[in-house]
Amino acid sequence: MHTSFISVRISAAVLLLTATALVQAQDAVDTVRDYFAELSSLQAGFHQKVVDADNILQQVSDGQMWIQRPGKFRWDYETPYRQQIISDGKRLWSYDEDLEQVTVQAIDKVLTSTPAMLLSGVRPVDEVFEMEALPAAEGLLHARLQPRSDDSNINEIHLYFVNDDLVRIEAMDGFGNTTTFDFTALQRNADLESELFHFEPPPGVDVVGGPD
Repeated sequence: MHTSFISVRISAAVLLLTATALVQAQDAVDTVRDYFAELSSLQAGFHQKVVDADNILQQVSDGQMWIQRPGKFRWDYETPYRQQIISDGKRLWSYDEDLEQVTVQAIDKVLTSTPAMLLSGVRPVDEVFEMEALPAAEGLLHARLQPRSDDSNINEIHLYFVNDDLVRIEAMDGFGNTTTFDFTALQRNADLESELFHFEPPPGVDVVGGPD
């Protein structure tokens, strides 16, 4: 009698945990959809880390970023080197202060299935990625996105949320590298100045490339 009672309690606990996991899984996918459907702008500080396939640290960077959907963004790298990456919705400008060089490209040639494309909302998230909920990591709601297109150099993107706020992105590329962005001081759907996404090459710098 006592053994049966314990078995029933264990079975009930297993069912409860399973049901909770299913709810969390659905929540993760719904959170991704809702987050990007309702996102018009985003600004934050970021800490970027790159590790290789052997989990050896390759690079650490810090800076500020601004997103204005659809298609406009700005990433200002402050350490260890100063660099600006700016999209005005048509062109992508990359300015390296130390090299005194600017590279410009048509935005649709360089943003396929990347974290920048995901954040800037050039295309709906469901159109570009297949989404799957994963078990929570470090207490963070966790979802994996895999590009639907075969022409992306990104294999998968992991998104992490706290209280419906996106706090971390991990992107794995075809060479086994993982790039992680941790965000701080997030401000969502705030009014942003249009001048943030306008770029004029400084006098004297080399300009390479140009949109077709």
